[in-house]
Amino acid sequence: MEATPVQTPRWRAALAGGVAALFALGVSELLAGLIATVPSLIVSIGTGVIDLAPPAVKDFAIETFGTNDKPALIIGIVVLSIVFGGLLGLGGIRSRLVPSIGFLAFGALGAFAAGGDPQANVGASILVAAVAAGAGLAAFFFMLGRAGTGEGEAAEPDVTRRAFLRGVGAFTLVAGVAAVAGRLLVERVRMVTNRADVVLPSAEAPLPAPAPGSSLNVAGVSPIVTPNDSFYKIDTALSVPRVDLDSWSMKITGMVGRPYELTYADLLDLPMVERYVTLSCVSNQVGGGLVGNAKWLGVPLSDILDRAEVQPGADQIVGRSVDGFTVGFPTEVAGDGREALVAVGMNGEPLPLDHGFPARLVVAGLYGYVSATKWLAEIELTTWDAFDAYWIPKGWAKKGPIKTQSRIDTPRPNARVAAESRHIAGVAWAPGRGISRVEVQVDDTGWQEAGLSEPLSNDSWRQWSIGWDAQPGTHRLQVRATDGNGDTQTSEQRAPRPDGATSYHTISVVVE
Repeated sequence: MEATPVQTPRWRAALAGGVAALFALGVSELLAGLIATVPSLIVSIGTGVIDLAPPAVKDFAIETFGTNDKPALIIGIVVLSIVFGGLLGLGGIRSRLVPSIGFLAFGALGAFAAGGDPQANVGASILVAAVAAGAGLAAFFFMLGRAGTGEGEAAEPDVTRRAFLRGVGAFTLVAGVAAVAGRLLVERVRMVTNRADVVLPSAEAPLPAPAPGSSLNVAGVSPIVTPNDSFYKIDTALSVPRVDLDSWSMKITGMVGRPYELTYADLLDLPMVERYVTLSCVSNQVGGGLVGNAKWLGVPLSDILDRAEVQPGADQIVGRSVDGFTVGFPTEVAGDGREALVAVGMNGEPLPLDHGFPARLVVAGLYGYVSATKWLAEIELTTWDAFDAYWIPKGWAKKGPIKTQSRIDTPRPNARVAAESRHIAGVAWAPGRGISRVEVQVDDTGWQEAGLSEPLSNDSWRQWSIGWDAQPGTHRLQVRATDGNGDTQTSEQRAPRPDGATSYHTISVVVE
């Protein structure tokens, strides 16, 4: 008895297309790990999404996912790629031309996105994108052939199903292994930066260890110096740039009389200073965690610029990262007495990879989006009107002074605590101005002044604490700070865009 021709079920075609897309991504990740000058296609496409996304979308991502916004984006790209592949699979039932064109377009998109990476080899990126797309297309047709092509071949349905599912499972497994292997190889390359061999020079006047009075030793309060692994990380890089110390250099260009270039060894040979400086992200919500305080080792930016002989009229400093990210801030900032460093060390060790190794800018009193260039590659002097840095065309203010802020660390929002004497405590910051007073309000009582830790520097946050005889019930706690100029933070509620959030940090606590 003659077998009935097997038609490809739609679900099998869609599944084959989705798995083929996943396989293509896995191949691209493996090749990115094997070839140092080729970026991950997932990361490249994600970077393009970040660059092209409307400001409202970026704000939503940060507010919704916080520091997990990039993993969420990568997961989203993988999911959308699988869905796209599934749609191509459905189209492949009727014509092989549909998935062929689709995977070709997928590869072209990846190559175009990778070509925008300043560290990428364009030719190698195109080749890798083509290989990944070709591998995905070949995987699709291989699986489709085991699903039943509908072209007159006979097969037992159960046999066809098992063969198809084995193919799907095999390609899914290989895709996963390739992706993981690629990530591990990329991480290995990241670690081979000679960072472990770096011996930082000592500062000309090393800072002593923080005095006992600089910390109030209240449980639950942020430490006065934020550990490197706890320091917030916000940047546009989906993958930390690969910086080879042997080839890295920092250029000083633009409106200068003597443009020059420094290797890492040159930079370490310059006189170093140590400074405590608090950094904050402009996206930080009132009471948020995108702020930290560290001891930075670096060369004063003014020394770097003096050597270059800045020309009259150069009123903007532009910092450029190896991955193309840019910041811009007034030239006067480098010489107005605040701490502005080309930093090479953080809390006694070379800059961590995630925080800008081998060098970054640290400028007291300015939000990171206008100053804190990680993986620094160039400092350009230009005019204020000649250039807008990365975030400015996206709706953020061109000037970004850090606003006076305070935060309640303990008790936590919506905590349920025992009716007893306890502390309300937290941190307050106003880099460049310092903190002179912190006040706390419980419910509708008057403002009460809190005790302050001794300042590490005028650019560092301070801990604050006040005693509270907690009585049963639900209570509202508020805090406000006054900076060294005598200006108290405003109660006006404003979102982070365009130049930083404002209001009093306010929480509710249930006392039982």
